Amino acid sequence: MCIRQLFQSSQLQRAWKAAFLKHSQRRHHGARRWTHSGSGTYRAVIFDMGGVLIPSPGRVASEWEVQNQIPSGTILKAFISGGENGPWMKFMRAEITTEDFLQAFGRLCSEISRTSVPVDSFFSLLTSERVAKQFPVMTEAITQIRARGLQTAVLSNNFYLPDGKSFLPLDRKQFDVVVESCLEGVCKPDPRIYKLCLERLGLQPSESIFLDDLGQNLKAAASLGIHTIKVNDPETAVKELETLLGFMLRKVVPNTRPVRRTMEIPKDSLEKYLRDLLGTQTTGPLELLQFDHGQSNPTYYVKLANHQLVLRKKPPGTLLPSAHAIEREFRVMKALANAGVPVPKVLDLCEDSRVIGTPFYLMEYCPGVIYKDPSLPGLEPSQRRAIYTAMNRVLCNIHSVDVKAAGLEDYGKHGDYIPRQVQTWIKQYRASETSAIPAMERLIEWLPLHLPRQQRTTVVHGDFRLDNLLFHPEKNEVLAVLDWELSTLGDPLADVAYSCLAHYLPSGFPIQPGLSDCNLTDLGIPTVEEYFRMYCLHMGIPPTENWNFYLAFSFFRIAAILQGVYKRSLTGQASSATAEQSGKLTEFMSNLAWDFAVKEGFRVFKEMPATKPLTRSHHTWARPQSLLRPPGTRSYVTLTDSSPAHATRGALVISPEGLSPPVRELYQRLKHFMERHVYPAEPELRSHQASAERWTPSPLVEDLKEKARAEGLWNLFLPVEADPEKKYGAGLTNVEYAHLCELMGTSLYAPEIFNCSAPDTGNMELLVRYGTEEQKARWLIPLLEGKARSCFAMTEPQVASSDATNIESSIREEDGFYVINGHKWWITGILDPRCQLCVFMGKTDPHAPRHQQQSVLLVPMDTPGIKIIRPLTVYGLEDAPGGHGEVLFEQVRVPKENMVLGPGRGFEIAQGRLGPGRIHHCMRLIGYSEQALALMKARVKSRVAFGKPLVEQGTLLADIAQSRVEIEQARLLVLKAAHLMDVAGSKAAALDIAMIKMVAPSMAYRVIDRAIQAFGAAGLSSDYPLAQFSAWARALRFADGPDEVHRAAVAKMELKHRV
Repeated sequence: MCIRQLFQSSQLQRAWKAAFLKHSQRRHHGARRWTHSGSGTYRAVIFDMGGVLIPSPGRVASEWEVQNQIPSGTILKAFISGGENGPWMKFMRAEITTEDFLQAFGRLCSEISRTSVPVDSFFSLLTSERVAKQFPVMTEAITQIRARGLQTAVLSNNFYLPDGKSFLPLDRKQFDVVVESCLEGVCKPDPRIYKLCLERLGLQPSESIFLDDLGQNLKAAASLGIHTIKVNDPETAVKELETLLGFMLRKVVPNTRPVRRTMEIPKDSLEKYLRDLLGTQTTGPLELLQFDHGQSNPTYYVKLANHQLVLRKKPPGTLLPSAHAIEREFRVMKALANAGVPVPKVLDLCEDSRVIGTPFYLMEYCPGVIYKDPSLPGLEPSQRRAIYTAMNRVLCNIHSVDVKAAGLEDYGKHGDYIPRQVQTWIKQYRASETSAIPAMERLIEWLPLHLPRQQRTTVVHGDFRLDNLLFHPEKNEVLAVLDWELSTLGDPLADVAYSCLAHYLPSGFPIQPGLSDCNLTDLGIPTVEEYFRMYCLHMGIPPTENWNFYLAFSFFRIAAILQGVYKRSLTGQASSATAEQSGKLTEFMSNLAWDFAVKEGFRVFKEMPATKPLTRSHHTWARPQSLLRPPGTRSYVTLTDSSPAHATRGALVISPEGLSPPVRELYQRLKHFMERHVYPAEPELRSHQASAERWTPSPLVEDLKEKARAEGLWNLFLPVEADPEKKYGAGLTNVEYAHLCELMGTSLYAPEIFNCSAPDTGNMELLVRYGTEEQKARWLIPLLEGKARSCFAMTEPQVASSDATNIESSIREEDGFYVINGHKWWITGILDPRCQLCVFMGKTDPHAPRHQQQSVLLVPMDTPGIKIIRPLTVYGLEDAPGGHGEVLFEQVRVPKENMVLGPGRGFEIAQGRLGPGRIHHCMRLIGYSEQALALMKARVKSRVAFGKPLVEQGTLLADIAQSRVEIEQARLLVLKAAHLMDVAGSKAAALDIAMIKMVAPSMAYRVIDRAIQAFGAAGLSSDYPLAQFSAWARALRFADGPDEVHRAAVAKMELKHRV
């Protein structure tokens, strides 16, 4: 049955309305109204909520289904199921609880889609602040209506939230009357709810106007005598409401607001200047508004008499060198206007700071449309494509200007634009830097080494994007290109790449909405590739090969700009209210830039001839070794022409012999310590683990820890990107530490002896990355010194904890504290008497977006309310003294300063905690496997069966060969993942990390099992480490996430990136 046929049932229409699924109906450019005969003065406007005042949850549902791979239409079908007696209608009449509704609704969705549907996630998104925001045009309309003395009301079908409050994400002060279905027990289109609203307004039906977006609700209202407006889109509906009311409800000047307090300018001196300039004697007041957009140079709408102007000025305060050059903006726009480029008409440049405090210039105000959202909501696909085509053509227009004829030959230097820009933005970033950002540091090193050769020199805009274009209100035509602050002479491809950045940003990006999660084909918007081809075709040039470099540079520049905006926001100089957010976004942008840098590096690598030696340190090659090197040893290392000393920073080194001399020396010291101290101590340590004193730390381990620390073999795990100054650790790369970690993995006891054991390593890295100075002083230092142990409490018995967002333990704020309640298990290390810190993950806001519900608290283990229920065993092994515990947290009160980063950052922290630490287990598993194989080889050489040594048995020989092959394969994959983390970061290495988590535990389990088989029953005993190796290898198929999760992740990335 098609959707239109489905909706012919009035009962289904009513349920559809109840579901707020409004956008699915066909949109019209003109609003439609159910008419009612009669006349009279209107005294009130009544608004529906969903689809009128806030976005339609129908759009949320469809987008959510796509993002969560749920069959399209599942939510709709579940909403209409059962009609008036369905769970949704009962929920909105408050006849069932939220919990009962979600259970019933979840069952319906699962039955409809024949798959598991996480309805909790949809419900959280539907009710989140990010989604349920009131349309600004409606907010302004309500303000104007009330200013004229009319009443306003909201009449909504809604429901109760789990906290007992009704879902009404609106400022109630906007309305004289609020009528909610869940409070009244009756829903639209039941006439009783309309009559109730009118009764509370004290009005007759003909004195009110009702806005809704579904016909059946409007028909019911019209049948009572209420005037109605059908809302297909808020802007059009407000226009029709203006016609009915007879006065304006929208801002006359779009995209403006009252001037921000920190951006105020002296109106008296400006008015005097304008009267002298314009020669007007009109006595009318000067009107001044500030444009919403623009975070660099404040921009104002100015009206004096019949003159409408735009004023653009430098921001106040001390500015960076060469920044905010409005004088250049004035010059270039004046020149380009004569060259046929659509720009505003400039009137005057005032460089006298005494007038308004800074230099400024004036231009004529040009009415038009600025599209802030690159997805162009409300337009048809053909219109969207036409707008992007017009954008592309005007960029070609700019790049085709004859700079000499336009008088702009000296507007910038000719040639070497990208090298100068790279250095300029590096300096700008350094001048604005407030903290170290690893990706920015990598880019600052990488960009100068990969500069493209400039082919042409043209006028470049420098900030060319959709929301810097003013379009004709009725035609898909660019009226003016705005914001020329960053213009100069340079490489035009920089403009082209920059204009494509929105394609790589998410739609919810706070400063600039993007398109990365949109279906461009359905929208009619050209892809980046199509847009670039369009540009090249019109300009008559071939596509560039190093396109990824231009994208990397563009994102780097944006990151530097955002950092500057953020630093100015700290002193109140930035001109946009969203400036303070930019500090959090610099790192996001720099990571995107680095993603493209990595892609460019791989492109160069793939295109290099096999006979050409590599000259940069980003690629791997094998070089001939000394003839004195023992046969059979491996040494493959990345080298540079200028670095013959085996510098391994950012290099893929697949054998210890290829490490740089300092790290190789560290490896040898570690190996010597293992042979001299650790291996000989293993029998005594195994005996201690089986003794009555096993829950007390072994004095021998403590003694060995002191020896290791004295020899500088301590805290080797902290990666250099987390600790660039080596304040806390050895400053090794992930590849370098991988070789040392494998060596430590040959003994079950070695990681603790060198203070490199889980979960302390992850918790220490968490504190280094995210902890405050106070948190570091209290918790990090004792952990680094080996004086304390810790645990990480995330896994819960009642939910599938492979999905971290499932956790149910609660964290609520109460009287200046956070109060924890929850049930956790498999908490490694919590039984250790030295365990002083529990890093606890729980939910602070179950209604926030799915990945913003969790928070992380640092909980002292001596806090009242922590109750260890029992120790848990792995195949009967207790893993004393740390063990694995099942724990109850009951009314555990923790000071607010123990929150890490802030509420809602838990998932982010958990992911960061699993950064380099997420591959340590895989590194150690290689060590387990090597030790198991070594024991197996020694065993088969010394035992005889059926008249000949085991080593001569064919099946055992095959097992040894298979084990060697599997170890080598897994090691290479682990080292590749470590290498990618070094050069590109954890995000870029996500696929490889998932693969090694699939491969390493299973490989180790098989290799160890073959060794146990060769040992016979002895392999199962505690006389050898094989049984424990086997148990932990099997356990790690859960501990680092189930195999199934990693397989699914690999498959999704494979399908996404390689089809």
